[in-house]
Amino acid sequence: MGRIARSIAQGHGFSSPYGDSTGPTAWEPPLYPYVMAAVFKIFGVYTCASAWVLLTINSLLSALTCIPIYLIASKTFGERVALWSARTWAFLPYIWYWSVHWIWDTTFTPLILSLIFLVALELEESREWRNWIIFGVLWGLGALANPTMLAFLPFCGLWIWLQRHRRGVPSLPGVAVSSAIFFLVLTPWLVRNYEVFGRFVFVRDDFGLQFRLGNGDSADGMSRVYLQPNLDKLEFEKFKHLGELAYAAECKRLALDWIRAHPERFAVISLKRFFYYWNGVPKPTDSTSLWDFRSSLFLASSVLAIWGLILALRQKRHGAWLLAGLILTYPAVYYVVYPHARYRHPIEPELLILAVFLLSQIKNHTSNLAAPVESKA
Repeated sequence: MGRIARSIAQGHGFSSPYGDSTGPTAWEPPLYPYVMAAVFKIFGVYTCASAWVLLTINSLLSALTCIPIYLIASKTFGERVALWSARTWAFLPYIWYWSVHWIWDTTFTPLILSLIFLVALELEESREWRNWIIFGVLWGLGALANPTMLAFLPFCGLWIWLQRHRRGVPSLPGVAVSSAIFFLVLTPWLVRNYEVFGRFVFVRDDFGLQFRLGNGDSADGMSRVYLQPNLDKLEFEKFKHLGELAYAAECKRLALDWIRAHPERFAVISLKRFFYYWNGVPKPTDSTSLWDFRSSLFLASSVLAIWGLILALRQKRHGAWLLAGLILTYPAVYYVVYPHARYRHPIEPELLILAVFLLSQIKNHTSNLAAPVESKA
């Protein structure tokens, strides 16, 4: 992100993700590098002032996420869950960590995704064109920030259509408008990619490398970071020699060849990736303990959220299936590539709401059990 932003700020365009003037790139989606480049232009490239500004922007985006969290929870589980969900997001140190630790799209993506979720709830029965327009704009911006969220788009669209169909509200005109705006937002970047690469490239082109980092002879469910071109000189030379698109294609071929030769091993490490996504990626340690308790809170939050989702589905809560669709679809790519704690953060607002909902139900159940005893006394 930083190298591309530096290249933009210095007048060389969206290029050189690993430095050394390697030419135009689509290695990262464009939105956040351009934000960084604007900051670099004003406050200097890689200066302390730029770092403070970018971390402040991250923190502001994280703080603003309280608003859709409150509104989503209010629509799905009521005022009490809404208040506690927003308060928990505001005061939870784990949320602060991502705001001040990663200069990336890590706080922008949860905000956009939660706004998309909120507008989807509104579109359930809305007849206003404004909501369809906002829906298309948000999906376009989301794709330009983090294309991974597009995995949720088909389920989200089908859920909206089904809910409106049940109410006898037409969807086709709104879908057409929203889709047109979505592609209108993406088109300038897609045209740029076609012009610089001479072929269609959808938003970003680094999937081949990410796929290879998670799949190969030494793969064990985590990223083999040492194969990244910024850490391996031979890989960087290959990146420069082949060019970005050919290098990504070669990485993808190597990963697919390994998977075809080792399908059982691929299945095993994919299960590990599923576990690591929800449990947290193991950290280096000298401990001989069978269990790394440093990830216990991460796992506990996952368990609470999934338990809350199951309870919401059983109680047929409003929006429960939309929540289920998000949790099922968004992480799917990481089960075949590799997980990281940062990759769960985009769906953290919804997971937090579900966890708070579960705890509120437990509290209500406990209060109901205690009430007869108190009355008798």
